[in-house]
Amino acid sequence: MAPPKNIPPFTGFPKELFRFLDELAANNNREWFAANRDRYEKFYLEPSWAYIQAVQSKLGTISSQMVGSSKSGPGSSKALMRIYRDTRFSKDKTPYKTNVGLSFRHRLLSDIHAPGFYVHLASDECFLVGGSWMPPREALQLIRQTIDEDRPAWKKVIHNKKFTSQFTISGGSLKSAPRGYSLDHPLIEDIRRTSYCAVAPLKRTDVLRKDFADVSIEQFRQTRPLMKFLCDALGIPY
Repeated sequence: MAPPKNIPPFTGFPKELFRFLDELAANNNREWFAANRDRYEKFYLEPSWAYIQAVQSKLGTISSQMVGSSKSGPGSSKALMRIYRDTRFSKDKTPYKTNVGLSFRHRLLSDIHAPGFYVHLASDECFLVGGSWMPPREALQLIRQTIDEDRPAWKKVIHNKKFTSQFTISGGSLKSAPRGYSLDHPLIEDIRRTSYCAVAPLKRTDVLRKDFADVSIEQFRQTRPLMKFLCDALGIPY
């Protein structure tokens, strides 16, 4: 999804965005969406691209490796996730997502599972994430191996007070120990994770602020202990 040619300065997400999302949830069909496409463009697309542009200009103060772009392929990523749902393998056939998803990913591993930052905006909850969501098997094995082999480094991550005061490491976990690890491993709760995501809740008033891009950058900055650990485990720069 390409951004508009002339992106306005970011001034906060509008209240009308959440009204649009509420009504979309109640009228999740193509006819309603077509009739309200101008609202989608004005309250969803325009402020989202303005936010991406504002954050992108500041990401270098955190890491030179994280990018937000409309292009696909090596060295870039799709920062604004599509509103259109993939219904091919889902029982839920509603055609549209009822949230805004914004991601800034590692330039060397631009798929959604790579280490990166994510912002989720929906009527029921808003949150910000730094980390790696459901990394593929090889990457997951490298992360687990690094946790096991460099336990002091991992403990610095999970015991960093500034980081843990704002973020909770979240994501799915195996019910048992992964192959090669025992259930009595001192870090088994972390080794059997299938995602390594640091999640911080956002209030709706946060995302309406004119300086929300700056607020986001400062919160992304606090995920450095986890983000650097993940990148080091995968052998890529942070």
